Amino acid sequence: MRLTGIAAVLALAALACGKKSDQGQANTAAATPAAAPAAGTAQAAEPTGPVVEVKMMGSGNVYRFDPSTITVPAGGTVRFINIEGGPHNVSFYADSIPAGAAEKLNAAMTNRMDNLAGPFLINPNDHYDVSFAGLPTGTYKGFCTPHQALGMHFILTVK
Repeated sequence: MRLTGIAAVLALAALACGKKSDQGQANTAAATPAAAPAAGTAQAAEPTGPVVEVKMMGSGNVYRFDPSTITVPAGGTVRFINIEGGPHNVSFYADSIPAGAAEKLNAAMTNRMDNLAGPFLINPNDHYDVSFAGLPTGTYKGFCTPHQALGMHFILTVK
């Protein structure tokens, strides 16, 4: 599974760098600021409501969200922080979120790489905020795509 994550990161890097070779150094300088949001700290605005921090960690065969059981008040934001063992991301199981929440959750997830899936956080201390303002209360189950098979899952309750 680790090779799959590494392959995904290399593929993203290749796509990001693909058009640089023809443009020379001028394009390299221009591409540097644009690459920063894709690499990690992905948020559109300041968090709304209270912020609950969740650490994303991995070492050896132990990958986890800390805490893995999360409670956030309605209108709050969850900040997922890459501590070690990345790349990590935040993905939600479509069949285990409240009915009617998928469209609103997708809208609350900036820079998504897929349906209900946030971008990869590559560097330590990169973070990704998910606002639950306007989302229904209930249970949202999720995982880290590169480390799903290693048990990196969470259960988030919006109250």
